[in-house]
Amino acid sequence: MKSNRVTPLPSTDCGLLSVRRARERSRSVSVAHATPIARNAHCLPFIRRGALGALFIALSVSASAGEVTVAVASNFSAAFNKLAPDFERSSGHKLTASFGATGKLYAQIRNGAPFDVLLAADDERPRRLETEGVTVAGTRFTYAIGRLALWSPDPKMVDANGAVLKSDRFAHLAVANAKTAPYGAAAEQTLRRLGVWERLASRLVRGENVTQTFQFVSTGNAALGFVALAQVRALAPARQGSYWIVPAKLYKPLRQDAVLLKRGADNAAARALLDYLRAPDVKSMIQDLGYLTLP
Repeated sequence: MKSNRVTPLPSTDCGLLSVRRARERSRSVSVAHATPIARNAHCLPFIRRGALGALFIALSVSASAGEVTVAVASNFSAAFNKLAPDFERSSGHKLTASFGATGKLYAQIRNGAPFDVLLAADDERPRRLETEGVTVAGTRFTYAIGRLALWSPDPKMVDANGAVLKSDRFAHLAVANAKTAPYGAAAEQTLRRLGVWERLASRLVRGENVTQTFQFVSTGNAALGFVALAQVRALAPARQGSYWIVPAKLYKPLRQDAVLLKRGADNAAARALLDYLRAPDVKSMIQDLGYLTLP
């Protein structure tokens, strides 16, 4: 009768080392990676039973990894940069992102820019692209709801009700371009509803997008400005200065939609990114970063 007793491995690290190497090297596969296993030929029975199987699984995961090119609205840049490593780590896919004003990203997509996914700062442009036949039907959804904030690096500049807007305490107020940046449109709507648009028109400094608007304020070119709450939350507490979270009733909801573009229709990494953004734990992360999300 044959014995079922397992023969102890020789006094060497070849068995466990082969498993570890198979796992560690799964991200970058080449013929050279077979060499350590070949050098430890005396461990082949163990390798066949365990490590070789682990290697094949690892190679399969690596082979299925892909890359997705994403057009990302400027306001979501800080949040995206925090989420990207988690997505890459959990999925094995790689991300390449281009940030800009949603209006400009829309124009680039219409002109053939090589994007797989759009993460917009509104729902208008993704819907328009859908109507124009540039997206994959049924893939559009709201990944975040933006929140507008009036911010200054000066801890004493902005009060809890935004009353500073009716004062003469500042020379320049930064806002994003309302024609291309949804946060700029929200800022204009807020100023009009507060009845100060005409009064402040000569003091406005316009950024191409909300990132540039944030830079105007952070560098002192404007004493305060309307930015995304997420941009303020991304700062260290000591640098957050003072800010007023603008009541949502003062501007049109900033529903930020994601959509799969036709270029990414057959890209598994692109679809994986959209699935990732829908996950409950990722929604919680997005909320922590300064946004609201839908149930």
